[in-house]
Formats: sequence, C-alpha cells, structure tokens
Amino acid sequence: MPENATEVTAAGIARLAGVGRAAVSNWRRRHADFPKPVGGTETSPSFALSEVEQWLRDQGKLAEVSLRERVWQQLAGHPGGPVPALVHAGCALLLLRTSPAAWREIAAVADEPMAGVLSLALDDLLTTRFGPASEVGRAVHAPGRAELLPSLPLLRGVAELAAEDGAPETFEFLLGRQLDANPRQYTLTPPDLAGLMAALVETGERPARTVLDPAAGTGALLRAVTGPTALYAQESDPDLAALTALRLALHTDTGCTVAARTGDTLRADAFPRLAADAVLCHPPFNERNWGHDELAYDPRWEYGFPARTESELAWVQHALAHLREGGTAVLLMPPAAASRRSGRRIRADLLRRGALRAVIALPAGAAPPYGIPLHLWVLRRPGNGLHPSPELLLVDTAEPAEPAPAGAVSVAPSGGRDRIDWQAVHRAVLDAWRLFDGAGAPGTGTSTEADADAGTGAGRAVPVIELLDDDVDLAPARHLPPPAAAGGPAELVGVRQRLTETLGLTGTLTPPAVTLSAPAHWPLTTVGELARAGALQLRAGGSGTGPTPVLTEHDVLGATAPSGSLPADGPPEEPVLVEAGDVVVPVLGGGSVARVVDGATAGAALGRNLQLLRPDPAALDPWFLAGFLRGTANNRQASSYASTATRLDARRLQLPRLPLAEQRRYGDRFRALAEFEDALRLAGRLGGQLIQGMYDRLTDGTVRPE
Repeated sequence: MPENATEVTAAGIARLAGVGRAAVSNWRRRHADFPKPVGGTETSPSFALSEVEQWLRDQGKLAEVSLRERVWQQLAGHPGGPVPALVHAGCALLLLRTSPAAWREIAAVADEPMAGVLSLALDDLLTTRFGPASEVGRAVHAPGRAELLPSLPLLRGVAELAAEDGAPETFEFLLGRQLDANPRQYTLTPPDLAGLMAALVETGERPARTVLDPAAGTGALLRAVTGPTALYAQESDPDLAALTALRLALHTDTGCTVAARTGDTLRADAFPRLAADAVLCHPPFNERNWGHDELAYDPRWEYGFPARTESELAWVQHALAHLREGGTAVLLMPPAAASRRSGRRIRADLLRRGALRAVIALPAGAAPPYGIPLHLWVLRRPGNGLHPSPELLLVDTAEPAEPAPAGAVSVAPSGGRDRIDWQAVHRAVLDAWRLFDGAGAPGTGTSTEADADAGTGAGRAVPVIELLDDDVDLAPARHLPPPAAAGGPAELVGVRQRLTETLGLTGTLTPPAVTLSAPAHWPLTTVGELARAGALQLRAGGSGTGPTPVLTEHDVLGATAPSGSLPADGPPEEPVLVEAGDVVVPVLGGGSVARVVDGATAGAALGRNLQLLRPDPAALDPWFLAGFLRGTANNRQASSYASTATRLDARRLQLPRLPLAEQRRYGDRFRALAEFEDALRLAGRLGGQLIQGMYDRLTDGTVRPE
C-alpha cells in the first residue's frame, strides 16, 4: 500500500456498498481476495480505501457513492487523523472562497509542487485573516508542505464538493459529520439554543457588533450572531479552536474580524483589554480545577471571589469584565448555580448592582446534560449612568406533556431534546425579555406574562428586595407558579369528561378472551431477505435540510406527532420522507417498538436513529409487519449488545411466510391492539392531569373539598 494512503473501516465499507456491517464480515470470511487489513486493531481493522473500492467494483457491489460520501470517507480515513484533515480542508475552502482564481491556479499542477505552493498561499491567507503567526495563541497555523501532501486528494475532492454546495456549506457538512461520529468527545450547544442566546444580546438599542465567546467550543454561539463586525473566541482545546476559527471565517465576510485563540480562559485571558458589545458563553460546568488557588486576587472578581465549587460564577464575572458599559452577556448555566449557598453572596451583589437582569429556566433536553432543565443568565454591565434595576426577570419555559395521537404501536412515552417546541420557547423568552428590557425602567414595577397561554411557562419581574434573603435563590421555579396540569379550575371539568369517555373507549377496545393453542411453526424469513427480494425497502434517517417537520426517535417512542426540525442552513441534502403505511423502528435501546405511519404523520422527515421499512402493499401488510416486529424474542435475537447501548439490526428481524390474506387477518388484530394501547396511554395522561389539577386547585383554594 502506498505510504499515507487513505484507510477505511468496516463501517465505511458498509456505507460504500450500501449494506450492513455483517455483510462486510461475511465477505472477509468467504472471499480470499478481499483486501487485507492495513491498520487499526484486530477487533477494528482498517483497509486501504483504493483497494476496497477496486474490490467492490470488481464484484459489482460498489453502490453509487455520492461525492459527499466519498469526500467524507477520505477525511475519516486520513492517515493523519480526521481532525487535522478537517483543518486542512477548512484552510483550502477558505482559500477557495477568498481567492477562487488562486485556488484554480494552484490545483492545476501536480501534487508535489502543489503542496509547496499551497502551503505558502495558506500562510499568507491565514496571516491576513487571523493575524501574524507569531500572535500568541493563534488558533490556526499554516500546514507545511509535508503535512499537506497526503491531504491533496481530499482537498481536490473538497473543492469539487464546494463547487456544488458552496465552501461554507461543505465545511459545515464535514464538521457536522465529525461531531456526529464522536458525540462523547464534544459538548455541543444546539443551534436552536444558540439562536436564542444570540437573539437575547441583539434586542437592545445598540446592536451587538463585537461579540466574545470565552469558551467557544465549536463556535456555535458566535456563528448564530447576525451582522457582527468582530468575533472573538477563546478555546482551551487547540483542535476545537482551529475548527472554530475556520468555521467563523467561512461564515463571515472579510470585513468581519475573526480573532480565535487557544488557551485556558480563566488562567490566561487572550483578550485582557477587550470591552465587547456582547458576550455569549456555554462554560464548562462543575469544574474544581478552574484556577481558584492561583486567581485569588484577580481584578475580575468585582462581585466576590468565587468558591472552588462555583466555577460558573467565575465565568459570569469574566463575561462582565469583558463588556462595555451597558453591554449584554448571556451564559448557559446549571440550575444549581442559582441556588447553591456557596454562591449566595455573589448572587446578592449581582442583584444589588443591577448586573444580573434575568434568569430563564429552559426545558429539560435543551442542551447537555440533557436530563436537567438548564438556565440562561442575562447580565448587563453597570455604568454609563445606568441605575440598578429594582427587578429581576424570571422566566420558566417548562413544557407540559401533549396527549398522544392515534396510529402508533409503541412503548411508554419518553421526553427529550427532540420534543422541545423551540419556536414557542423563543417567542416566550424574547417577548418577556423585550417587554421587561424596554419597559422595565427603574421604578416602573414592570411585570409580564411570557406567553403563559401557549403552554411555555410564565415570566414575572420580581422585585430584587424579595430575593435578597438568606438563600438568594434565583431559580424561577421557586418564584413562579408552575403551569397548571389541567389548566384553570374550569378546565378540570373538561379533563374529567375526556377521561370518562376514554375509559369507556378502553372498555370497548379491550381484547376479547383468547383460546390458547400450541405454538405455531411457520416457515420464517427475515427483513433483509424481504428487502433483497423487493418486498420492502429499508431507509435510514437523519439527513436533510429545510422546513420539513421531523419524526424523531422520541416521537416514535411516545406516539406523538413529529416534533423535530431540520437545520435550515446546512448543506443541501434530501431528507427521507415517510409515507402512509411505512413502518418506523428505532435502532437504539433494544425496546419492542414500531410505528405505522398514518396520514397525519406522512410527509415528515425521518429522524436520526430511526429505520424505515416501506412494504410493498402487494406483498406485505404494514400492520402485520409492525406487529411481528414487536415480538420480544424477535427483538432479542436481532439486537447486539454493547457495554452502554443496545442496537437493533432491522435486517435480522424475522417474519412468518404467510399469504397476504392471512397477513391482513393478523394485521387487523395488531391494529386493534394498537388502538387499545393508544386509549390506555391517553387515559393515563388525562388521569395524571386530572389528579395533579385537583391537587393544585384544592391547595390554592379554587376547588372546595365538598
């Protein structure tokens, strides 16, 4: 194999051939001429991409591979690793976007001279865009000739892809793939949350033109800012800092300053004299080793020296120290930061001096860690004749559960990040903040309802004097009434009536008595065999852009309407749209679950970690298919088990070979069971609403015991 050749794993081969990983294992066992491993480990070998492609081509197994997939395989199998390869790709894309003629001239020569010329061109470009190479902590350094040489096939492919999709979109695609392939390696700020945080700093009278993110991560927060003139980023991870710098440079025009630095922000501030219009920050949570011992006399602790356990309050004061007078900062915070006793003195001083303006509780699942409802803190730098606000805006965006629609075969409901109605959250938070920030001048006593009727929670301007007690607990849940489980007192009657009707329906839908018989011994087939025979199609979800609603994993588990959304600004890619009669199964978790798509769900995009089975109606009944897929024994034999997860291989699921008429008899019974299950689920939710509503109304006095 040539030195520095691109390698590919078994999973990559499966993608190239459009098969499962088990098929690749079979090829290795059955075909003596299958390419030999050239790297990796015994349990996870890697192969030369060129040899694999030739073998697949000779065997007639090479699927029609898109340019995007080919480029990704080159990046993922790069001999120097995917992150350096992605940095090289970002540099080339920046050159292509800035000077397309220069790129064409450089790319027209052979690889050896191209590497040397390209290195010099990138050095000039990166110096112009990010400052001189001698700049302390500059995030991106020009790769040398030897570094670039193995990347040239990748860079040529990247340029070809950029000609189709655009340079920024190509980088976003490759970066997104890298992040998706290594979910545990990165702490991400979801784009909907980043958009909300950016919108909060853009609502003031003076637009945010210079913006700092001192814990930039992948640059999601700065990328969400509209029309900046200067973006400043600092990140301790050198790889992330380089990717963020390139991402921001590709996202903005040359008139916008992009200054990205590598380093520990709290210990070695890269921008000590910067006074920005706005600061956006998703800091690391619960850090003990943040510099407590070295930074005791740091001038940033204007509101008090944070305890060792209060690293988040160090980030808050760092943000305030980098704001111009009247500038706004928005930080994502763990809920404990609003109530821990060790931070009460700093919280009190933030309130007294008017620096803390709002605490906003987000729905659980808004950002990692997904299991807890995180907070947003909105801060403003005092000074310039600004008087401390006598009030603090508290907003709670807790979302009540929605009743489940019919038409699903599934297990118990499960909440999560994909079920957040971000449009409603944005509206509630921004309406409350704009009203408070615009009308909440000192002495006005402003209070507001933040779209409470929309089911996204309530907001209220609370007098600071009420919060300055021994605890200084700023958690919105402590000061705001929770969303009523069943609405107001009058709505309890309606909930009770719906519950009565639903309980009556469950009685009529209860399966009739059964007659037991000996187990059947049908001839069996598998989903994989049916797919090869053309009786059904298999499609995987998770791709695409646009306004189409997304059927998520949580929607399938909870039997709810499509609640996800596709990115609006990603690379153009067609999503997989579900049709009536499709059967959708989650591939993670190992639970017996399947959903038959009805007319109300048809047209939604198929979400991540879902597989679609589209039966030929002339050969397979969808309800028969979904019902047998739910068998416990069937799921167990088709699942693989790792230390932390269970994964379903839908191709291994088994079905009996039955005539279509017999399938429909079973399908009718499975459909009736699904309707019974839906009725039970709805009755449980209505019962829970009625019970909690009665507790709430009895305890607030609006309902009497009699």
